[in-house]
Amino acid sequence: MKLSHRTARFASFAFHLALSGGLAFSAPRDGRPLVQIALLLDTSNSMDGLINQAKSQLWSIVSETGKLTKNGERARLEVALYEYGNDSLSVFSGYVRRVMPFTADLDELSANLFELDTNGGSEYCGLVIKKSLDDLDWSAGDSDLRIVYVAGNEPFTQGPVDFRDAGRKAARMGVVVNTIFCGSRDEGLYSGWAEGARQTGGAFANIDGDYAYEYVPCPQDGRLSELNGRLNDTYLAYGSAGAARKELQEEQDVQADSLNKEGFFKRAKVKSSESYSNSAWDLVDATSSGAVPLASVKPSELPAELRAMSEKEREAYVADKLAERKAIQAEIAALSAEREAWLDSQKRETAPSEALDTAIVGSLTDLAAAKGFVRSE
Repeated sequence: MKLSHRTARFASFAFHLALSGGLAFSAPRDGRPLVQIALLLDTSNSMDGLINQAKSQLWSIVSETGKLTKNGERARLEVALYEYGNDSLSVFSGYVRRVMPFTADLDELSANLFELDTNGGSEYCGLVIKKSLDDLDWSAGDSDLRIVYVAGNEPFTQGPVDFRDAGRKAARMGVVVNTIFCGSRDEGLYSGWAEGARQTGGAFANIDGDYAYEYVPCPQDGRLSELNGRLNDTYLAYGSAGAARKELQEEQDVQADSLNKEGFFKRAKVKSSESYSNSAWDLVDATSSGAVPLASVKPSELPAELRAMSEKEREAYVADKLAERKAIQAEIAALSAEREAWLDSQKRETAPSEALDTAIVGSLTDLAAAKGFVRSE
């Protein structure tokens, strides 16, 4: 499935408007234990495979991270995104661009990943790490988990910033730098990637940059696709950006499905979890979380079907949508578990060691445990 030119133009406009400060979609931090991940991705000419992995495996990474709890509370996940090494970027920036600051808005994160292209190559790992440390709103909480993942395939030593200096700064800030080399382990070792991770007690991994999951049709897939569509129908867009945000949600389903259907079903699983919240534009999430009292929303900003209703009728309608959503999410979660069990029974290799998501999740699990986080389904 391909996006229409009109939809693609709309998406590009919405994303750039958001990044310029015209729209802000992430909910404020709510005091829950925090996991912050900065993804620094090499978008030089040879990295098409890495970027496709990031696009298709995002939902697998989020799904696993969403299982982390601390002191009985589900962790809040924030992800930032940088690209580096792309010759279309400004030479004055060192070929580095902050694509997104820390956000909990997963649809916006996915959309920005899908806009990344590769070109040229001047890859400065030390510089992009330093910029991520300087520019991002890192938590100051001692109990929070702060992680950088930098992935690429050129020597770690290139560029105007010594990666050791960047690593020492990260260590002072309590940020752990993990390195992912797209190539052989031996090459990653002698080109500085392993040393870059050791600076902060992080992990070094090597992956096959061109790896792609094989999609295996499962008995649960048809029902999961149907439920995903029904789940989208429970979202009630409100406010000036609501309609555009609902379109974005559906667009990211199409993007995930068109790139790799395995990613689509991982996305559906995430949408059934607490990790996926849209209180900035969805009336159900906004009111059920307490972020926005229903009575405070102007009639002109309500979904069309609610405008002629009385206040009690609106409350009942939103409550019905919430109940419907919870039932659908519960079925998606159960079917997703069945699907994973079915894949395991087929003796398929669903979690290879050479993939981006397994490299991230493997080190993340160890780092989270050291900070007192536990994995809970």
